Amino acid sequence: MKMEAENVSHFAAVVSTLQSVLPLHTRNEHKDVNMAQAPRIDRNEDSRTQTERRWLTIGGPILFLLLWSAGFPIAKTGLHYASPLTFLSIRFALSVGVLLAVCAVRRPQWPRNARAWLHLGVVGFLVQVMYFGLSYLSMTAGIATSVLALIVSLQPILVGVLAPKFVGERIGVRRWIGLLLGLAGAAGVIAARGPLHADALGPVLLAIGALIGITGAMLYEKRLGTAQDPITSNLIQYSVGFVFCAPMALAFEHTQVQWTPTLIATLAYLVIGNSLIAITLLLAMTRAGKVSQVASLFFFIPPAAAVLSYFFLGEVLPAAAWWAMGVAVLGVAIATWSPRR
Repeated sequence: MKMEAENVSHFAAVVSTLQSVLPLHTRNEHKDVNMAQAPRIDRNEDSRTQTERRWLTIGGPILFLLLWSAGFPIAKTGLHYASPLTFLSIRFALSVGVLLAVCAVRRPQWPRNARAWLHLGVVGFLVQVMYFGLSYLSMTAGIATSVLALIVSLQPILVGVLAPKFVGERIGVRRWIGLLLGLAGAAGVIAARGPLHADALGPVLLAIGALIGITGAMLYEKRLGTAQDPITSNLIQYSVGFVFCAPMALAFEHTQVQWTPTLIATLAYLVIGNSLIAITLLLAMTRAGKVSQVASLFFFIPPAAAVLSYFFLGEVLPAAAWWAMGVAVLGVAIATWSPRR
């Protein structure tokens, strides 16, 4: 999904807009451009920016939800053919290879200073190593996919609690009600599918570590992240993931891989859908909107993952779960609704 990141990313378009407007302002100072033309150009650029923001508000969340939710059953399928860190290392290596090829063609702009590189590296570690790495280890250790999805869906609660301190957002009573309804609905969807099986504390602790990673990434990105070209930012972050995961795979895992058509298809989806498009959409929506509103999307993930698991894994969603799903949707609507002014 991220092979055409410039069409999806708000930031690349904004950078392009600024680059196109600035020369006009400069020429205007030298009276090479009619003064009457500037407001018309500014209005056109504002309209373009508003359109891109509208896409991120409506289309972006739907696309992100589908891609991210499908990652749970698809990743679990791939883990039948490789150990978790080995599987992730292959995924990261393929992502880096694809992005290097895109860089050779498009020649995108790289981060301009060490601080920007550091910020991208921190986000890459939190998302790629902590979130994905610990999630895959948790699934391999025996946690049910539905339990993992439910645990990471607690992210909006953590963001809601921490956002006022870290990014200065105010979280009102209405949003807390929405978050709690969303959590109750998501839990209801999972519970309706049957008893939750977490045989040991270890897999649950790994899932909680994954939750901490993705929560930290969203808060860090909102507070310190800066607009970067999505191609180079993804390349840096997946390189960080590979640098950390590959040595651990070599040290602690048997690195045998069963190369089957199913594994290849799984890797193709995870590289393009999850690694390139979904992550970029998540970060783009985080910068464009309030952290707690974007995080509320994660309440949709357990129900969506349950539905997609039916198609990929043959898991049936009980009728009672649809009522719980309605509660989750209502909670998200309450948490993210803002009156028009």
